[in-house]
Amino acid sequence: MLEFFLKLKKGIKSKDILKSQKEIVDNLILLNIIKRKDTNIKIDSKFLIGKVDISRNGTGYITLLNRDSKDLIVEKSNLNMAQKGDTVLIKRSYNKRGRASASVVYIIQKEFTSYLVYLVKERGSIVAYNLKSDIQININVKQKALKELPKHCVLKIDGYSGDIIEVLGPLDDENIDEQISLALYERDTKFNNTTIQESHSFGESVDKSMYLDRVDLCDLNFCTIDPNSAKDFDDAIYYDKINKELYIAIADVSEYVNEYSSLDTEAKKRGFSIYFPHKSIPMLPRALSENICSLKPKVDRLAFVYKIKFDTNFNIISSELFEAIINSKRRYTYNEIDAFLNKSNNHFNLHDTLILKWLIPLYDITKKIRANRLKKGYDFRTSDISMSIKDGILTKTTKEASTPSHELIEECMLIANKLAASNFEIGIFRNHDEPSYEKIDTLFANFYALGIDIKRGNNLHKSIIQVQHKADTLGIREEIDKMIIRAQQQAFYSHINTGHFGLGFDKYTHFTSPIRRYSDLILHRLLKAKIINNKKKIAYLSSNIEATTSIINEASRVCTKVEFDFMDRKFARWAKSNIDKEFDAIIIDNTGTYMIAKIEDTNIFGARVFVYQKDVLLYEKVRVKIVDSNIATTKIKAKIVS
Repeated sequence: MLEFFLKLKKGIKSKDILKSQKEIVDNLILLNIIKRKDTNIKIDSKFLIGKVDISRNGTGYITLLNRDSKDLIVEKSNLNMAQKGDTVLIKRSYNKRGRASASVVYIIQKEFTSYLVYLVKERGSIVAYNLKSDIQININVKQKALKELPKHCVLKIDGYSGDIIEVLGPLDDENIDEQISLALYERDTKFNNTTIQESHSFGESVDKSMYLDRVDLCDLNFCTIDPNSAKDFDDAIYYDKINKELYIAIADVSEYVNEYSSLDTEAKKRGFSIYFPHKSIPMLPRALSENICSLKPKVDRLAFVYKIKFDTNFNIISSELFEAIINSKRRYTYNEIDAFLNKSNNHFNLHDTLILKWLIPLYDITKKIRANRLKKGYDFRTSDISMSIKDGILTKTTKEASTPSHELIEECMLIANKLAASNFEIGIFRNHDEPSYEKIDTLFANFYALGIDIKRGNNLHKSIIQVQHKADTLGIREEIDKMIIRAQQQAFYSHINTGHFGLGFDKYTHFTSPIRRYSDLILHRLLKAKIINNKKKIAYLSSNIEATTSIINEASRVCTKVEFDFMDRKFARWAKSNIDKEFDAIIIDNTGTYMIAKIEDTNIFGARVFVYQKDVLLYEKVRVKIVDSNIATTKIKAKIVS
């Protein structure tokens, strides 16, 4: 529905309106929202599209889509039944003081058609609490039925009727967290029968005789390098030392997933694969994502390949993009490649020997390419958290920082993504805008408060590099880098290019992960149409590109929330079993109401705890005692003991 309204905002021909959309258009005409001009219809410019947020006192705030502007206030009486997270059409107005406000005139898309509650027995009655807000709410279920359910039972409730949709199980069950995280954001784990049947229709192997028009690269010693837990292999690389040619092969998902197929509809709805510590929820059925599309070792696979030629100084002098068939000779983990690069593993088999002959020289090349890239881009030292879970219980977390193998693959993928972006003026771009002047000023003031007395010069890149060097000497580089990242705009997808500040690229996109990102799949279709100069196909694919990028951006945010919610739930359970125990931590944020500390102890790293003492400084190392943990809301409370 959002996609249709975005088209209406831009303008659409009457003949392109589907029968199922005609009633909506008629209603919008009655409301004087749509203007007609000849055969074109368009939403009047007075009306804007945005997302609703609602404060505790009921006042609404509208964040406009695809605009960097202040939120518009909506009085409670003007929300017209819109709820937090809904996408709405609003009419902007101004009060007597000239401040912009708005009224909701049409709910385009509900954020959640359902919500989760957990049950609590109070004064002999069973009451329901919203799992996200922990606020008591009324549901359309009789007390007799509620009393038959388990203690602290979690229910999925219909957002319109208040009826029970599903009983998830007791909140106290460690194995319910995955269900909760997915249900909170209405993410599906199962594919419909049509989609499953389509995914199995391609078989499990590639018959080369059916693809004689493709370039046969099966004799080249390609390899994949991924995390140990990976099952879907998007990319493989090979380097020809003699000719100085780098081959970057990407799974050719668009060969299998056609526009308007059930597979495509499902992939677009999901947007991205979701990764939990113990499993993944794929964007595509596993018959594709982990089999026929995946660049598995020692089997023929279809690939979309960039062939990149370097000069003697390792500058790109030419590139070629084509459809191919490859046969990856080896599947490596990052740890295995790191062991080869630092020479801690000298046990090679035949394929290792052949691959390392080109892989080690390629690593030296990517180090030089990386050094050159960082003259404009940034090296932010952040680390991911890896969770170890046994029987639903968090046992350990570890930091996963970037290593030589990560950097090798990253530089190769950045090259391919940058080259792919250079093909279009209108397409799918991954933009990252420069921070505002005000945010930069605030950022450097915060640096000063932390003992980093470096003034912002005319060259922002040079100034930030100086700050990072000073942070290295103070031992707070990772914390400073996170401050810099928070001050920046969030990266986003757009049909128009505005550059990528963090990477220092004039143009950038996502090309290298079509198995797990819908944006890359769309881009592959555009690139294939461009290769054969199919102008009609390019125009067709580009016609909805603005609406598609908005949908992808929203899916990206939701999938990230699901992943973080799951981790927070595991941390909350861990904290619940460690009440009154003490742990090392570091203060990482000051909200004004409370401080936030991050646990940095022997086996647990990364759990955020809320501290209501204010006599501590940002990035001060402290000892905290856990005093409470709410498994429903995932909020952990602690007090500083030293």
